[in-house]
Amino acid sequence: MSKQFWIVVGAVTLIVAGVAYAQYPVMDAVANKVIQKYESASCEQLWEKKGQPKSAEEQRVIGFLQSDPQMRQAFFNKVSGPIVNKMFSCGMIP
Repeated sequence: MSKQFWIVVGAVTLIVAGVAYAQYPVMDAVANKVIQKYESASCEQLWEKKGQPKSAEEQRVIGFLQSDPQMRQAFFNKVSGPIVNKMFSCGMIP
């Protein structure tokens, strides 16, 4: 394959990645906040918060995610790895 072909493929990949990132900037901010919450919390803090009711802000975000399947998928793709790793290390999942 020619060098020009790979340059075009690289450029298209960067453009698609940029559009996907810019599609949900608010969701990205919320996802980063959730990831930071899990990464900075101790296992004891996570166990304590597990059974507590959701705040109004959390309920609002859940409503947005329920109404937009594509945003929900992007959110889960971003937060699932860090959250599952923390929950596993805390013994919250087998």
